[in-house]
Amino acid sequence: MAAERPVAGGGRRGGGGGGSGGAGPEENKENEKPAGPKAGSLGDSLGLEILQIVKESQQQHGLRHGDFQRYRGYCSRRLRRLRKTLNFKMGNRHKFTGKKVTEEILSDNRYLLLILMDAERAWSYAMQLKQEANTEPRKRFHLLSRLRKAVKHAEELERLCESNRVDAKTKLEAQAYMAYLTGMLRFEHQEWKAAMEAFNKCKTIYEKLASAFTEEQAVLYNQRVEEISPNIRYCAYNIGDQSAISELMQMRLRSGGTEGLLAEKLESLITQTRAKQAATMSEVEWRGRTVPVKIDKVRIFLLGLADNEAAIAQAEGEETKERLFESLLSECRDAIQAVREELKPDQKQREHSLEVDSGKVSNIQYLHSYLTYIKLSTAIKRNESMAKALQKALLQEQQSEDDGTRTARPQDLIRLYDIILQNLVELPQLPGLEEDKNFQKEIGLKTLVYKAYRCFFIAQSYVLVKKWSEALVLYDRVLKYASEVQAQAGAYKNSLKELPDVQELITQVNAEKYSLQAAAILDANDTHEAESPSQVKDGKPLSERFETFCLDPSLVSKQASLVHFPPDFQPIPCKPLFFDLALNHVAFPPLEEKVEQKAKSGLTGYIKGIFGFRS
Repeated sequence: MAAERPVAGGGRRGGGGGGSGGAGPEENKENEKPAGPKAGSLGDSLGLEILQIVKESQQQHGLRHGDFQRYRGYCSRRLRRLRKTLNFKMGNRHKFTGKKVTEEILSDNRYLLLILMDAERAWSYAMQLKQEANTEPRKRFHLLSRLRKAVKHAEELERLCESNRVDAKTKLEAQAYMAYLTGMLRFEHQEWKAAMEAFNKCKTIYEKLASAFTEEQAVLYNQRVEEISPNIRYCAYNIGDQSAISELMQMRLRSGGTEGLLAEKLESLITQTRAKQAATMSEVEWRGRTVPVKIDKVRIFLLGLADNEAAIAQAEGEETKERLFESLLSECRDAIQAVREELKPDQKQREHSLEVDSGKVSNIQYLHSYLTYIKLSTAIKRNESMAKALQKALLQEQQSEDDGTRTARPQDLIRLYDIILQNLVELPQLPGLEEDKNFQKEIGLKTLVYKAYRCFFIAQSYVLVKKWSEALVLYDRVLKYASEVQAQAGAYKNSLKELPDVQELITQVNAEKYSLQAAAILDANDTHEAESPSQVKDGKPLSERFETFCLDPSLVSKQASLVHFPPDFQPIPCKPLFFDLALNHVAFPPLEEKVEQKAKSGLTGYIKGIFGFRS
């Protein structure tokens, strides 16, 4: 057993803080005997659900988000707690004393768990270094060292499980776990034959275990088999089986991208294969014009376009389709960016050219229009796929309401069809297609189809708020658009095959119109009954409707509406204003004598006034 050594940064080798003293109640439960058949005292068969423990620990402690460092820290802390619980310590804080789990002390299945956590810690460290090796290649040596350490612990686990005290299922799981880690080590060493043999052994064991138990118990085993199947195909390809590359591509496309050990190798392999095929591709034909393709990135994208579209057509789940659409759009944007970089010098050359062009766009510009057409068409297909999923959700609206989940609304569909129509507006404006009358006509018919569906769902939204007149007018508009499509679609039926069926929409609109008319009549009757004074309260307080009889249950409740409070402001007459208009016409008596007398008093009068002698 390897003791924990300090590493750079001051942390433990497990990476992550918190020792046994900081373990919570839930973590302490992990130190109890793991679930296994007759896991108990000496003489009973010991059992350990190896794959289940590994998967649960990985999902709960970081690997759901690809955080291998967090999982490594968890393995270190759990090892420390297990050693303390089993009193199987590696010396003390001052001195290391190595111990090994032997068959003689194998009285508890937690000793097997101890070795399993050692292997998982080494494996998680290797996967962490694999992520870091992309920028620091020398860490690959440390990666291989950690993988060899994990295989060593797995061999020790397999050796202990050969004991008569361990049940048969645990022995098989230990052998499969050992084969899995061995295959990963050989895979990293690029020893394809040995890796393939190890993965096949692992696959065979898990398939046998899956067939021996119920469906619920077999889920984990089947998942592991699906995980290692791409690795086996990749090894077969490197050995010399050229048919494996197509299966690998289909696996990658169906899953929307591979994760884990195989991801980078598979991506580089597919890129290399397409690059070899791209060397033979020199031109592409679109709408009667052949354009040379000289950019490697565009060649690779166009070669993989058919495979991507086939994978989208075969995809079952909506999430898988969405991932594939996003992947295709991302590749298309990269190809368009590569063409734009080539297009800038071409435009400058055309500006400085003395030749007068007849209006025909250059080959590189036409290639840019073709890629833009692919991007917009893919975006339209993606939004249409999302619209179909929402339409199914609308049909199951009643069931969703019973479950209490959020139901789909017609407004969501309206937004999707708005985006589709915006993409269709951009298509006829692509350079090189302005004079293509057939293309313009096709886009016009597609626009009418999507306008009809958009108008239909706008009408549905009006039905929900009981605006019957507006909904009926919109239904008539839908029929108008649909009839125009049917009248003009004679020569363009092939281009309209992928579009929604207009005849089905007409049938649905006719049915909805009858339902709408019936609902409008019933709603009018309900409104007439609801307006009877004996049942409806008009919102006025009791003080304002003494002369009208009305059954108002709120009058006997704590929130009875008796009067308006606070009362409203009432208008009152304002105080009149008086204006003195005669002031300017009044003659005042003269005051000159008094003013002169006051002026003559002078200083003597002032002094007398101070001392009070003024008369």
